[in-house]
Amino acid sequence: MTTELEAGYGDHPPRMGFFTDTSVCIGCKACEVACKEWNAIPDDALGFTGMSYDNTVGLGGDTWRHVAFVEQRKPLGHQEPGVGEMDFRWLMASDVCKHCTHAACLDVCPTGSLFRSEFGTVVVQQDVCNGCGYCVPACPYGVIGQKEHDGRVGKCTMCYDRLSVGQEPACAKTCPTDSIQFGELDELRERAARRLEQVQGSGVTSARLYGHDPDDGVGGTGAFFLLLDEPEVYGLPPDPVVTTRDLPSMWKHAGVAALALLGGVAAMCWKGRRGR
Repeated sequence: MTTELEAGYGDHPPRMGFFTDTSVCIGCKACEVACKEWNAIPDDALGFTGMSYDNTVGLGGDTWRHVAFVEQRKPLGHQEPGVGEMDFRWLMASDVCKHCTHAACLDVCPTGSLFRSEFGTVVVQQDVCNGCGYCVPACPYGVIGQKEHDGRVGKCTMCYDRLSVGQEPACAKTCPTDSIQFGELDELRERAARRLEQVQGSGVTSARLYGHDPDDGVGGTGAFFLLLDEPEVYGLPPDPVVTTRDLPSMWKHAGVAALALLGGVAAMCWKGRRGR
Protein backbone atom coordinates (compact mmCIF):
# COMPACT_ATOMS: atom_id res chain seq x y z
CA MET A 1 0.00 0.00 0.00
CA THR A 2 1.33 3.47 -0.88
CA THR A 3 1.80 5.67 2.17
CA GLU A 4 1.36 9.45 2.27
CA LEU A 5 5.12 9.86 2.61
CA GLU A 6 5.68 7.81 -0.53
CA ALA A 7 3.12 10.00 -2.33
CA GLY A 8 5.24 13.07 -1.62
CA TYR A 9 4.02 14.60 1.65
CA GLY A 10 3.09 13.49 5.13
CA ASP A 11 0.38 15.99 6.01
CA HIS A 12 -2.07 17.67 3.67
CA PRO A 13 -0.60 21.11 2.88
CA PRO A 14 -2.62 24.20 3.89
CA ARG A 15 -4.80 25.94 1.35
CA MET A 16 -2.81 28.57 -0.48
CA GLY A 17 -4.05 31.76 -2.09
CA PHE A 18 -3.60 35.32 -3.28
CA PHE A 19 -4.41 38.53 -1.44
CA THR A 20 -4.30 41.46 -3.86
CA ASP A 21 -4.06 44.86 -2.16
CA THR A 22 -5.18 47.21 -4.94
CA SER A 23 -4.32 50.27 -2.83
CA VAL A 24 -0.63 49.79 -3.64
CA CYS A 25 -0.96 48.57 -7.25
CA ILE A 26 0.92 50.94 -9.61
CA GLY A 27 -0.31 49.39 -12.86
CA CYS A 28 3.16 48.35 -14.01
CA LYS A 29 1.83 45.08 -15.52
CA ALA A 30 4.88 43.16 -14.32
CA CYS A 31 2.50 40.43 -13.15
CA GLU A 32 1.02 40.10 -16.65
CA VAL A 33 4.46 39.76 -18.21
CA ALA A 34 5.73 37.30 -15.58
CA CYS A 35 2.61 35.16 -15.98
CA LYS A 36 3.00 34.96 -19.74
CA GLU A 37 6.71 34.27 -19.58
CA TRP A 38 6.56 31.50 -16.99
CA ASN A 39 3.49 29.75 -18.43
CA ALA A 40 4.55 30.22 -22.07
CA ILE A 41 1.32 32.03 -22.89
CA PRO A 42 1.40 33.64 -26.35
CA ASP A 43 1.08 37.34 -26.98
CA ASP A 44 -2.55 38.37 -27.37
CA ALA A 45 -2.07 41.30 -29.75
CA LEU A 46 -1.57 44.02 -27.16
CA GLY A 47 -2.47 47.50 -28.34
CA PHE A 48 -4.27 50.68 -27.40
CA THR A 49 -8.03 50.24 -27.05
CA GLY A 50 -8.81 53.95 -27.24
CA MET A 51 -10.72 53.68 -23.97
CA SER A 52 -7.99 53.67 -21.30
CA TYR A 53 -4.46 52.55 -20.54
CA ASP A 54 -5.89 49.06 -20.09
CA ASN A 55 -4.67 47.30 -23.22
CA THR A 56 -5.54 43.72 -22.27
CA VAL A 57 -9.22 44.50 -21.56
CA GLY A 58 -10.00 41.33 -19.60
CA LEU A 59 -9.09 37.78 -18.65
CA GLY A 60 -9.23 34.98 -21.20
CA GLY A 61 -7.60 31.86 -22.54
CA ASP A 62 -4.39 33.73 -23.33
CA THR A 63 -4.57 36.34 -20.55
CA TRP A 64 -4.38 34.85 -17.07
CA ARG A 65 -3.52 38.12 -15.33
CA HIS A 66 -5.24 41.39 -16.21
CA VAL A 67 -4.43 44.80 -14.75
CA ALA A 68 -7.45 47.10 -14.80
CA PHE A 69 -7.13 50.90 -14.99
CA VAL A 70 -10.05 53.00 -13.71
CA GLU A 71 -9.89 56.81 -13.60
CA GLN A 72 -12.29 58.51 -11.21
CA ARG A 73 -12.99 62.21 -10.74
CA LYS A 74 -12.72 62.13 -6.98
CA PRO A 75 -9.91 62.60 -4.45
CA LEU A 76 -8.23 59.70 -2.68
CA GLY A 77 -8.76 59.60 1.08
CA HIS A 78 -7.69 62.80 2.83
CA GLN A 79 -6.37 64.27 -0.43
CA GLU A 80 -7.54 67.87 -0.82
CA PRO A 81 -10.00 68.22 -3.75
CA GLY A 82 -9.78 70.94 -6.34
CA VAL A 83 -5.99 71.35 -6.24
CA GLY A 84 -4.80 71.56 -9.83
CA GLU A 85 -5.02 68.12 -11.42
CA MET A 86 -5.20 66.31 -8.09
CA ASP A 87 -9.00 66.07 -8.01
CA PHE A 88 -9.00 62.50 -9.34
CA ARG A 89 -7.66 59.07 -8.53
CA TRP A 90 -6.51 56.02 -10.44
CA LEU A 91 -7.85 52.65 -9.34
CA MET A 92 -5.62 49.81 -10.53
CA ALA A 93 -6.12 46.14 -9.80
CA SER A 94 -4.54 42.93 -11.04
CA ASP A 95 -7.37 40.48 -11.65
CA VAL A 96 -6.99 36.70 -11.79
CA CYS A 97 -8.93 33.43 -11.45
CA LYS A 98 -10.57 33.35 -8.03
CA HIS A 99 -9.95 29.63 -7.32
CA CYS A 100 -13.42 29.38 -5.78
CA THR A 101 -14.22 27.08 -2.87
CA HIS A 102 -17.34 25.97 -4.75
CA ALA A 103 -16.11 26.04 -8.34
CA ALA A 104 -18.76 25.60 -11.02
CA CYS A 105 -16.10 24.94 -13.64
CA LEU A 106 -15.20 21.73 -11.81
CA ASP A 107 -18.84 20.66 -11.72
CA VAL A 108 -19.37 20.92 -15.48
CA CYS A 109 -16.04 19.66 -16.87
CA PRO A 110 -16.78 16.30 -18.57
CA THR A 111 -13.18 15.14 -18.99
CA GLY A 112 -11.61 15.90 -15.61
CA SER A 113 -9.34 18.46 -17.21
CA LEU A 114 -10.15 20.80 -14.33
CA PHE A 115 -9.17 19.47 -10.92
CA ARG A 116 -8.66 20.65 -7.35
CA SER A 117 -5.02 20.50 -6.34
CA GLU A 118 -3.67 19.60 -2.91
CA PHE A 119 -3.18 23.35 -2.32
CA GLY A 120 -6.90 24.05 -2.80
CA THR A 121 -6.34 25.68 -6.20
CA VAL A 122 -8.24 24.94 -9.41
CA VAL A 123 -5.99 23.79 -12.25
CA VAL A 124 -6.55 23.10 -15.96
CA GLN A 125 -4.78 20.14 -17.55
CA GLN A 126 -4.21 21.28 -21.10
CA ASP A 127 -3.58 17.79 -22.45
CA VAL A 128 -6.93 16.54 -21.10
CA CYS A 129 -9.13 19.50 -22.16
CA ASN A 130 -11.26 18.68 -25.21
CA GLY A 131 -12.33 22.26 -25.88
CA CYS A 132 -16.02 21.71 -25.12
CA GLY A 133 -16.20 25.13 -23.46
CA TYR A 134 -18.76 24.13 -20.79
CA CYS A 135 -16.64 25.80 -18.10
CA VAL A 136 -16.64 29.18 -19.86
CA PRO A 137 -20.28 30.18 -19.12
CA ALA A 138 -20.20 28.30 -15.81
CA CYS A 139 -17.68 30.72 -14.26
CA PRO A 140 -19.54 33.54 -12.43
CA TYR A 141 -16.52 35.82 -12.86
CA GLY A 142 -15.98 35.35 -16.60
CA VAL A 143 -12.42 34.21 -15.96
CA ILE A 144 -12.04 31.20 -18.26
CA GLY A 145 -11.66 31.61 -22.00
CA GLN A 146 -10.93 29.41 -25.00
CA LYS A 147 -7.68 29.80 -26.89
CA GLU A 148 -8.00 30.98 -30.46
CA HIS A 149 -5.51 28.52 -31.97
CA ASP A 150 -6.97 25.24 -30.61
CA GLY A 151 -10.17 25.98 -28.64
CA ARG A 152 -8.86 24.56 -25.38
CA VAL A 153 -9.42 26.65 -22.25
CA GLY A 154 -6.84 28.45 -20.19
CA LYS A 155 -6.74 30.27 -16.87
CA CYS A 156 -4.49 30.88 -13.88
CA THR A 157 -3.20 27.70 -12.22
CA MET A 158 -1.56 29.70 -9.41
CA CYS A 159 1.65 28.34 -10.96
CA TYR A 160 0.92 24.82 -9.75
CA ASP A 161 4.28 23.62 -11.02
CA ARG A 162 6.06 26.22 -8.88
CA LEU A 163 3.93 25.47 -5.80
CA SER A 164 4.80 21.79 -6.10
CA VAL A 165 8.49 22.57 -5.52
CA GLY A 166 7.99 25.17 -2.79
CA GLN A 167 8.14 28.33 -4.92
CA GLU A 168 5.63 31.18 -5.03
CA PRO A 169 3.72 32.04 -8.22
CA ALA A 170 5.55 34.11 -10.81
CA CYS A 171 3.19 37.10 -10.54
CA ALA A 172 3.61 37.45 -6.76
CA LYS A 173 7.36 36.93 -7.06
CA THR A 174 7.57 39.77 -9.60
CA CYS A 175 5.18 42.35 -8.10
CA PRO A 176 7.40 45.31 -7.03
CA THR A 177 4.97 46.76 -4.47
CA ASP A 178 3.69 43.52 -2.89
CA SER A 179 0.23 44.33 -4.18
CA ILE A 180 -0.03 40.61 -4.99
CA GLN A 181 0.67 38.62 -1.83
CA PHE A 182 0.84 34.83 -1.77
CA GLY A 183 0.64 32.50 1.21
CA GLU A 184 -1.57 30.39 3.42
CA LEU A 185 -5.15 31.52 2.90
CA ASP A 186 -6.09 31.79 6.58
CA GLU A 187 -3.05 33.95 7.32
CA LEU A 188 -3.75 36.13 4.29
CA ARG A 189 -7.30 36.77 5.50
CA GLU A 190 -6.00 37.97 8.86
CA ARG A 191 -3.44 40.17 7.13
CA ALA A 192 -6.11 41.60 4.84
CA ALA A 193 -8.37 42.52 7.77
CA ARG A 194 -5.53 44.49 9.36
CA ARG A 195 -4.71 46.22 6.09
CA LEU A 196 -8.35 47.18 5.53
CA GLU A 197 -8.42 48.87 8.91
CA GLN A 198 -5.32 50.87 7.98
CA VAL A 199 -6.71 51.97 4.60
CA GLN A 200 -10.08 52.99 6.00
CA GLY A 201 -8.28 54.86 8.79
CA SER A 202 -6.45 56.90 6.16
CA GLY A 203 -9.76 58.29 4.94
CA VAL A 204 -10.65 55.81 2.18
CA THR A 205 -13.95 54.80 3.74
CA SER A 206 -15.10 53.12 0.52
CA ALA A 207 -12.39 50.44 0.87
CA ARG A 208 -13.63 46.88 1.32
CA LEU A 209 -12.55 43.24 1.03
CA TYR A 210 -13.90 41.20 -1.86
CA GLY A 211 -13.98 37.40 -2.00
CA HIS A 212 -12.70 36.82 1.55
CA ASP A 213 -16.00 35.70 3.11
CA PRO A 214 -16.39 31.89 3.31
CA ASP A 215 -20.16 32.39 3.55
CA ASP A 216 -20.58 34.15 0.20
CA GLY A 217 -22.14 32.65 -2.92
CA VAL A 218 -19.03 30.69 -3.90
CA GLY A 219 -17.88 29.69 -0.42
CA GLY A 220 -15.13 32.29 -0.43
CA THR A 221 -12.31 32.48 -2.94
CA GLY A 222 -8.68 31.50 -2.96
CA ALA A 223 -7.81 34.82 -4.58
CA PHE A 224 -9.40 37.80 -2.87
CA PHE A 225 -8.93 41.56 -3.00
CA LEU A 226 -8.87 44.80 -1.09
CA LEU A 227 -10.81 47.22 -3.30
CA LEU A 228 -11.09 50.98 -2.94
CA ASP A 229 -14.59 51.14 -4.39
CA GLU A 230 -17.54 48.92 -5.25
CA PRO A 231 -16.76 45.70 -7.18
CA GLU A 232 -18.69 46.87 -10.24
CA VAL A 233 -16.19 49.71 -10.70
CA TYR A 234 -13.52 47.08 -11.35
CA GLY A 235 -15.77 44.94 -13.56
CA LEU A 236 -16.40 42.38 -10.82
CA PRO A 237 -19.84 40.93 -9.96
CA PRO A 238 -21.14 42.38 -6.69
CA ASP A 239 -22.67 39.15 -5.38
CA PRO A 240 -21.28 36.14 -7.29
CA VAL A 241 -23.02 32.79 -6.89
CA VAL A 242 -21.81 29.38 -8.01
CA THR A 243 -23.78 28.79 -11.19
CA THR A 244 -24.32 25.08 -10.49
CA ARG A 245 -25.88 25.49 -7.05
CA ASP A 246 -29.38 24.63 -8.35
CA LEU A 247 -28.32 21.52 -10.29
CA PRO A 248 -29.38 19.01 -7.58
CA SER A 249 -32.89 20.46 -7.35
CA MET A 250 -33.10 20.71 -11.15
CA TRP A 251 -32.21 17.03 -11.52
CA LYS A 252 -34.73 16.19 -8.79
CA HIS A 253 -37.51 18.07 -10.59
CA ALA A 254 -36.49 16.52 -13.90
CA GLY A 255 -36.66 13.06 -12.34
CA VAL A 256 -40.11 13.74 -10.90
CA ALA A 257 -41.30 15.01 -14.27
CA ALA A 258 -39.89 11.94 -16.03
CA LEU A 259 -41.62 9.61 -13.57
CA ALA A 260 -44.90 11.49 -14.03
CA LEU A 261 -44.56 11.19 -17.80
CA LEU A 262 -43.85 7.47 -17.59
CA GLY A 263 -46.79 7.07 -15.24
CA GLY A 264 -49.07 8.84 -17.71
CA VAL A 265 -47.89 6.71 -20.60
CA ALA A 266 -48.40 3.53 -18.54
CA ALA A 267 -51.91 4.63 -17.57
CA MET A 268 -52.84 5.31 -21.19
CA CYS A 269 -51.50 1.92 -22.26
CA TRP A 270 -53.46 0.20 -19.48
CA LYS A 271 -56.66 1.98 -20.44
CA GLY A 272 -56.09 1.11 -24.09
CA ARG A 273 -55.78 -2.57 -23.27
CA ARG A 274 -58.95 -2.53 -21.18
CA GLY A 275 -60.88 -0.92 -24.00
CA ARG A 276 -60.13 -3.77 -26.41
